Amino acid sequence: GSHLQLEDMAPRIVEHPTDLLVSRGEPATLSCKAEGRPLPAVEWYKDGERVETDREDPRSHRTLLPGGSLFFLRILHGRRGKPDEGVYVCVARNYLGEATSRNASLEVAGE
Repeated sequence: GSHLQLEDMAPRIVEHPTDLLVSRGEPATLSCKAEGRPLPAVEWYKDGERVETDREDPRSHRTLLPGGSLFFLRILHGRRGKPDEGVYVCVARNYLGEATSRNASLEVAGE
């Protein structure tokens, strides 16, 4: 078998998230796209803590899209807390290593 062997590659971020200003209750998407072989798994962190999506909690308003972007059904913002506001990074990992995106801040408008 002299078929071409594809080299495994460590992840790299090819699309970084950008800062977002979102109205409360509106949907939002933080973009992230990673390449690598094998295809890296993407996780999001907000202010250094891992973001839970509907993969862990089916009731979550946050969905990890197939490409790696983070989609918010609606931005949550209450008098007592701003659970979605903060600084986000996406981290892509495979067995060869990991890549971290630039920081992107999500702010809620109109307060």
